[in-house]
Formats: sequence, structure tokens, C-alpha cells
Amino acid sequence: MKFSILLALLLSVSSLFGADKIQSVDTSVMEQTNAELAKAKKETARAKADLAKVNLEREQEALYAAEAEEREAVLNKNQTIHISVTGQGVAPMNTVSPAQAYALAKRAAIADAYRAIAEKVKGVRIDGQDLIKNMMVKRSVIRTSVNAMIRNANVVETTFKEGLCEVEMEIVISHSDFAQ
Repeated sequence: MKFSILLALLLSVSSLFGADKIQSVDTSVMEQTNAELAKAKKETARAKADLAKVNLEREQEALYAAEAEEREAVLNKNQTIHISVTGQGVAPMNTVSPAQAYALAKRAAIADAYRAIAEKVKGVRIDGQDLIKNMMVKRSVIRTSVNAMIRNANVVETTFKEGLCEVEMEIVISHSDFAQ
């Protein structure tokens, strides 16, 4: 009888200790699960932030494309576009007279204004070439060119001051100028 009471007591004490072990195991499993849940929440938050960033970039690209379409004027029938530019020219140092300096500066300013009109009407072609050696730029060449025919441009105003001539030039372009 003494043994049976002792055995029952021993079993009850061992069950108490076993319950602590089970409870401690359950606690560690819960802590591990909570850590995994926190990690999953962080990953979800990162994924949502990345998705929001991608959506924002797409919206910005769409906005830029819409703005580009607005900026790019399309010339429809019975429409005209008015283009106004300013060209600058500098008088050379080795001129015979102030009149020659003025004439040469004005000629350079008009040529610059024609170039500016051509750039607006036809666009600019840009060619670039870089020579890289040992991860350093040795030579960088950029060439710009414009190829256009400009007719009916008018000089609106000419100013000449301290060897610099500025010419304001304008042109009105209609649909019939391009229809051929």
C-alpha cells in the first residue's frame, strides 16, 4: 500500500513536471510562430511598399507620356504654329570698321536664329561616342546636327551692344507647308 501511494505520488509529481515541459515546449513553439508571423508581416509590408512604388512609377510614366503628347504640337489642317527664337552673334576682333563688325555679328546672329528654328521644327540629331580605357573615359565626342529647310522666317528685332548682336526671328508654319 505504501508503494502504491508512493507510486501515485510519483506519477502525479512526474505529470506535473511533464506538464511544465509541454507548456515550455508550447511556449517556444508559440514564440517561433510569432516570430515567423512578424517576419511574414514585414515581408508583406515590403511587398506592398514595392507594389506601391511600382504603381507610382507607372503613373508617373503615364503622366510624362501625356505631357509629352501635349508638348508635341501636331499640325492639323487649317492650323498654324507660331515659332519665335533669338539668335546671337559676336563681332570678330579683326574688323576694319564698326559697320563691318555689326554686319558680321548680325549675319552670325541670323544664322544662329535659323539653327534654333530648325531645331524646333525638325529636331536635333545627336551622335555620341566614348572611348573608355582602364575604366576611365579617355575621349568623349558628342556631335549635334540639324538638317532642315527654313523659308519665310522674318527678323522682328535686332539689337547690337558691346559687340554682341541679338536677332529675334519668327516664323509661322501652316499645314500646307508640310503637305506635299
